[in-house]
Amino acid sequence: MSPARRDESGIPHARQALAAPPGGVSAEEGWHGANEAKAEKLRRSGLQRRARKRGLEIRQSAYGYALIDAARKHIEDRSDMTLDEVESWLERG
Repeated sequence: MSPARRDESGIPHARQALAAPPGGVSAEEGWHGANEAKAEKLRRSGLQRRARKRGLEIRQSAYGYALIDAARKHIEDRSDMTLDEVESWLERG
């Protein structure tokens, strides 16, 4: 005797993809943005760990990122660095 299939008993149902609501983003667009945000967060966390090993801290503002030393002063008097610039500065030292 073979087991019953899903569609032979119980309440009938249909499976279909839901459309995005008007003005919303499609599932592909939403996941793509989430993946980019996660990648940036992981990169920032890795850079933060590297900076802490050197006694520095990474701060983020509306203008960009800044490296802060133990005396609470900006490295190179900049608060508008990109993550690429922060990474290259950490590699230099």
